[in-house]
Formats: sequence, structure tokens, C-alpha cells
Amino acid sequence: MINSPEDILKQYWGFSTFKPLQKDIITTVLAGKDTIALLPTGGGKSLCYQIPAIMQDGITIVISPLIALIREQVAILKEKGIKALALTSGISYSDLDTLLDNCIYGNYKLLYLSPERLQQPLVRERMQQMPINLVAIDEAHCISQWGHDFRPAYLEIAAIRTFIKDVPFIALTATATSQVLDDIKEQLQLQQSQLFQTSFRRPNLTYSVIQTADKKQQLLEALSGTSKSSIVYVRNRKATKQLSDLINHRGITATTYHGGLTNSERQKNYEQWRTNQAQTMVCTNAFGMGIDKADVDLVIHMEIPDSLENYFQEAGRSGRSGQEAKALLIYNENDNIKLKNQFINVLPDVTITKRVYKYLNTYFQIAYGEGAQTTHDFNFSAFCARYELKMVQTFNVLQLLERQSILSISKEYIKKATILFKVSDVNLTYYLIKNPQCDTLVKSILRTYGGIFEQVTSLNYNQLATKTSLPITTIHEQLLQLQKDDIVDYTHQSFDATLTFLVPREDDHTINSIKQHIELYSENKKRQIKDVENYLSNTTVCRSIQLLAYFGETSEEDCNACDTCLSQKKHNHSSDSTIHDLIINLLEEGERDAQYLQTLPFSKKEIITAIKLLLDQKRIIVTPTNTYKKA
Repeated sequence: MINSPEDILKQYWGFSTFKPLQKDIITTVLAGKDTIALLPTGGGKSLCYQIPAIMQDGITIVISPLIALIREQVAILKEKGIKALALTSGISYSDLDTLLDNCIYGNYKLLYLSPERLQQPLVRERMQQMPINLVAIDEAHCISQWGHDFRPAYLEIAAIRTFIKDVPFIALTATATSQVLDDIKEQLQLQQSQLFQTSFRRPNLTYSVIQTADKKQQLLEALSGTSKSSIVYVRNRKATKQLSDLINHRGITATTYHGGLTNSERQKNYEQWRTNQAQTMVCTNAFGMGIDKADVDLVIHMEIPDSLENYFQEAGRSGRSGQEAKALLIYNENDNIKLKNQFINVLPDVTITKRVYKYLNTYFQIAYGEGAQTTHDFNFSAFCARYELKMVQTFNVLQLLERQSILSISKEYIKKATILFKVSDVNLTYYLIKNPQCDTLVKSILRTYGGIFEQVTSLNYNQLATKTSLPITTIHEQLLQLQKDDIVDYTHQSFDATLTFLVPREDDHTINSIKQHIELYSENKKRQIKDVENYLSNTTVCRSIQLLAYFGETSEEDCNACDTCLSQKKHNHSSDSTIHDLIINLLEEGERDAQYLQTLPFSKKEIITAIKLLLDQKRIIVTPTNTYKKA
């Protein structure tokens, strides 16, 4: 008879012992107490609610922002014989009705859904009839406006406490500062919650920073040093294609992942990487939460991250197996300028927020004191073009207004238009002779964008409208015609997005009420960027110690492996010490691979020469797994 968490763990997962804090968390949840679990990536957060769900009568509600992870977890639970359901997108009303009935009467143990799905009246109505025993909020940092990955729908989760008053909540996350933890407690109304937090330290993971004029060469050298899975993070979609091509050309299999791919393309590429058909995934941060692959031993950032929270989360996808792994941040001097242009110079202040809010009301012809709970079709690009607004800064204003519950906006409008010419330039010339109405637009596109016959390219409607003097609607219609005539592949910006005003129009008064938040948000973002810059420039303190300090954890134990530690070792070495001594000292601490040794503060040629000499002298040997160890 199963009567303990250990029995459940053994029967369904085949493990005989829990990871650190798992048992304590499960015991607290079973006692009916609100809980916060701050566990590292790979720390086994899901078992902290799955095991209590199995052990108790009734059903556990799991709220997660990750549809792919929801599907994966439900599939795994079903394979184990555990009854679980997922309310994902694309479900018809009648099917949703049936699934919710199954949760009430079908003895299901877990119901997974997104925070947006939780807001549906039908879902909330049926939840009141369910025997709910626990509510688990995964990736709980998404509820905090001061953290990364903020999702406004998370702010509505606490509202379900009105009809499930005695049900405990468990909030789970891998990355949160003390400020974010306070926000989680407040937003989820966790009055007497118990916090379980393990150390952020990852002793098997080495963090290193390289400043170089040739980022691509450093990337290729790093990837050449590993035969296991790797992830390369970039900031834009175009770079995923460029670097993927470069890596494949060097004989290392690579694929891509970004928000511009279709669902089927993303799933196909992810499966190629997950099953090791592709060694390297080149991606934007769309390849984010929920990625759990144990054999990743290298994560590379080719751009400076906008916060240490984001960097720590993404870098932490390396080394989940517990084996030696590395996180590498490669940057050049220009990246510091780009960082400020992309994140600091486009921060909205009170003045620009008032201006955008006023333009929105004018755009939709809303009278003073009116407009609350009205919904309107919204073309973001056309709106920015009409009032000559900077798109990134305006997007940031809309996000800010949404955070403050002044408006709600569907996210379709942020999709960018993309185009790929399918015909040769000769056939295109013949087509334009027969269709002169498209000549101005097509030639403007060809002059503006390079490589448009070879790769999918993002279009900027405002830029094309300025260059061609054509309305955006005309540009869109002509591109649709080119697609219909099989000249291009054109995926276009949604023209049916909606914007809902949540409060009456009161112009300056509306924005003045959130003035303090606007200023605090700007200060917080500037602080995050400054913290990243300090991390890059600090070449005297161990990288691991720097990151731990950021999350409020004190450590005096150097990793002895990052770029700053190795630099200090070289500096502290006596004058007669050599590269050979440094390699021997490292190997006395354990086996190291070639990639690791190449991080030593010497040229690649010097390191290779030294390794060859030490092998010839039989002072070191090569192991069957192609690592080096002291003889």
C-alpha cells in the first residue's frame, strides 16, 4: 500500500531519494500551507506538486505559461498511468465544456492550464464545482513587474481565492531576487507562506566572459570544443539564421528557434535538437522557460543580456546533468552601445506616456470620461506611423499601461511581417513589366534589404511607407498580390488585433496616478543594465560569486575556473611559474577537456603547444572520453 511520498516517488518515477528540499516542500504542501519553492533549474520543482496531487483526494490545478511544457508533462504523466488534463489553445467551446466536466467527475489528478485560460468565465465557473486540493503556480516570477518574463494575466490568479478559500497555493520558480519574492507573496496573497530556497550556486557550471573583436571566431572555437548539446542565444531572428548557417558550414549541426517561426517549424527544430540530430540550437529568448535537456554542456550568449536574472536563467540551461559545463558570454565594445539603445534610450517617461495615451484616445475617438471597457481593432504599425512614434518606445508604453490595468491589448500586433522572394531576378523583372503597380514597392524592398532571395527577411512597414510614399494598407495589399502570384512568401502583421480600455479617459490625471510606477520602472531597468555592465567589467571577482551576490547570497568560495579566477591565478603565480604548471595544477583538481583548458589566460597556440609537450613528457594523459588528466 502506498502511504508516503517516498512510495510515490519510487513507484512512478523510480527514484529512491528526493533532491534537496523536495521532501520538506511536499510535507508542507500536504499540511495545507501556502508554500514558495525557489529551486534551481533542474531541481525537480514539478514533483513538489505532482506527488501531493497523487497522494490527496481531489484535483490539483497547475498554472503555467508554457504550453509546450504543459503538453509534455501531461504526456509523461499519462504514460505513468496518472490521470492529467491540459486546457491548451485551439479547444472548441464544446470540447472545453466536456474536459471541464471530466475534471469534476472523472477522478483526474492534475489539470494544467495557462493564466490566460484561467480568466475564462466557463473555466472559473466549473472550477467552483471541482474538488480542488492544491493550486500550483509554475514560473511564479512571471507575476512580478520587477522580474523578467512578466505576464499581466498572472495578476488575476489570486482572484480564484474568492471561491477556493481553504485551498493552499504553491508558487515555484528558479530565479527570483528578494524584490520579486516579495511581489510573489503580495500578488498571490500568500500571507503565512513558508519559503524553501536552495543555494543558487552551481558548482559544476563555469561562467565566463570574453570581450573580443571577432565574436564569430570565438563562437566557433567554443562550439568546436564540445561534442554535446549547446545553445547559442542572440537577440534577433535574422542573427539566428546567419549564425546557424555559419555553424553548419563549419560541420557542426545547428538549427534555429524564434518567435517568427510557425508552431510546426518550432516543434520540428526543437525535436531535432532534443533528439541530438542537431547539436546546436541558435535562438532568441523565445527559446525560454521549460527547456529541460540534461546533456547541454555549453550555453553561449552572443549579445549582452538586459538583466542578470535573464542571463542566470538562460545560462542555467547548461549542466543540468550535474556534469562539468560552461556558460559563456561573448561581447564587443559596440554591444555596450547597442544595449543602451535597445533598453535605456527607449524607456518611456511620464511625458511620452501621456502623449501616447492621448494619441490612443484620439485615434479611437474616445471622449473625455468615456471609453471604459470598450474594445477596438488596433493596427500598431499604422498607429505609430500616423503619429510618427518610435515603435519600440511606444510598445514599451503599451506594456506599461497594461501592467497598470489601464488597457489590455492582444499580442498579435507585435508579429513582424516577413518576406522571401521565390523567383529569380530575371523573372521578377518580367513580372514587374506586366504589373507596374508593384514596381515602386518591390524596388524599394530590393534596395532596402539584402539577401532577400536567399533567406526570410523581416519588413518594417513604416520604413517602406516612408520610402515609397505609399499607405501601409496599400503596401500590405500589394504584398498579398505578390504572394498570390507566387512571387514571394509573405507572412504579414495581424490587422485584427484588439485594444481594450479598462478605465475612462481622463488624460493627464490617468497617467499622473501611475507616475511613481513609471519612474520606478525606469529606475529599475537602468539599475538592471548597470548591474550587467558591472558584471562584465568586474575582472577581479569570481563570476559565480558575483552572480550569487546579485541574488543576495554570500559566498567566499571561488570557482577557480571562470575567466576572472584564471586571470587571478596567472597574476598570483610566481615569476618562474609557467603555463605547464598551471595546466598541471588544474588537472590535480580533476579532469578537464580541451574547451576548458582553452579558457586559460594564454593564446590558443601556447595552450596547444603546452598540452602536446606535457603529453610527450607523460605528465598528463588523454582519457577515453577525450578529457585530460594528470598521469
